[in-house]
Amino acid sequence: MIKHFRDMLKTMKCLAVLTGVLFGLVACQKAQDNQMLEPAYDTVTVVNNMVIDENSVPIFPKKAALTTDTARRFSIELPKRCSVDWNNQNVVSVVPEEKIEIVRLDMGDKLPDLKVSDYEFKQMTVRKALEKLLDGTDIDVVEDGVVSEKISGTISSGALTDAVELMTKMGRVYYSYDEAEGAIHLNHRGKWLIKMPQNETIIMALLDAMHGADMRNLLVDWDDKTIVFEGNYQIEREVSKIISDIASKKYMIAWDMDVYRVYPRTDNPIIWMNLFPAFGDKNIKMSIPGVVGRAVVVGPEINTKTLQEFMYQQANVVLISQGTFAIPNGWQSRFDIGQCGKEERLETDLIIGATAKYGDFGGRDKVDAKIVLRTSNGELTSFTIPSSIGDNYIIVGIPTHSFVTTPETLISPFAELVVFMSPRLISIVDPKDVKTNGEGALVGDALRAFLND
Repeated sequence: MIKHFRDMLKTMKCLAVLTGVLFGLVACQKAQDNQMLEPAYDTVTVVNNMVIDENSVPIFPKKAALTTDTARRFSIELPKRCSVDWNNQNVVSVVPEEKIEIVRLDMGDKLPDLKVSDYEFKQMTVRKALEKLLDGTDIDVVEDGVVSEKISGTISSGALTDAVELMTKMGRVYYSYDEAEGAIHLNHRGKWLIKMPQNETIIMALLDAMHGADMRNLLVDWDDKTIVFEGNYQIEREVSKIISDIASKKYMIAWDMDVYRVYPRTDNPIIWMNLFPAFGDKNIKMSIPGVVGRAVVVGPEINTKTLQEFMYQQANVVLISQGTFAIPNGWQSRFDIGQCGKEERLETDLIIGATAKYGDFGGRDKVDAKIVLRTSNGELTSFTIPSSIGDNYIIVGIPTHSFVTTPETLISPFAELVVFMSPRLISIVDPKDVKTNGEGALVGDALRAFLND
């Protein structure tokens, strides 16, 4: 009996253990099942009460209706200004003398063929004077803007068209006739078309001169070589003066240039005295110190390639800008580093200005130039450089730190700006009188005769 009871206890213990194991297995299975049923959550980021995850669509702040930066910088002129073919440079070239014509646009219909005689007007506005002149006709006078200038004069006889032209010029206003409306419209602003020469260097000089006169809204058609602009009487006079002055010049001076930033490979500046053994004494003609930097005039044998070879021996060299600009003889112009910059750099603000004249210089024909380096903070340095045709300029010793605006910088204190400038002379003549290579460049005996003339 007792033995039987002990056997039962053993059996019950075994059942309890087995039950516990089974319960544990069931519990584990339920835990696994529950774990499979639970959804998986990724780490999320909450910004301004919005959940941001990998599937979120980016949300940007509203932008003002302004022209994008890349569209604003688009310019047909830049490829023409910002590239130099150093392998095909002409020291002296000729371009045909062409007439630059300015034509007024939007003059409307032709005025009636009427005659004017014995007409006098004193201290009258243009509108009142024209209304008095046209009294008895069906032509009205309309002001498209305030025209307050008063005029006085006498017309003894002539055509109506000549009389209206004279009176509006005296009042510094412009007219257009609408035949269908039967009205003469007066406006203090007009629109013109300039028919330019075919040579792109002269076109660039004309555009630069107009920009210098603060004319920005110029519509340039590079295919048919025309410019359309609007302005008042004063702007018309300035443009007419520019055109007349350019047309009267016999020469234009152009510069091709490379601008480098140079990083010495050691903690020492570039030794520029090594130019003498590298280039030869005869190829270094003049040294001109400035407030900052130095201009070295070198012979035509020294070019961008030889300069780069010299600098590479001591430093890392980066071309940061390249381009060309031209000026009529005796004028001034400028080259914007940032406009032709390879990318946004410290020197983007730099402008290289030039005033030059070609002609007699103490009994010798030279290019008498003044080169100015300027930033928005004012003039950095300048050089007066008289040079012969074919000479080149190298401006050295302009510290890159001149353009650093922060108290500290990672740029080496020995990094510097180097400018290579190659002047060219453009002679505006009748091409039939000069033998060229067919592309306007003086070559051979023609070039020697020109330089010796």
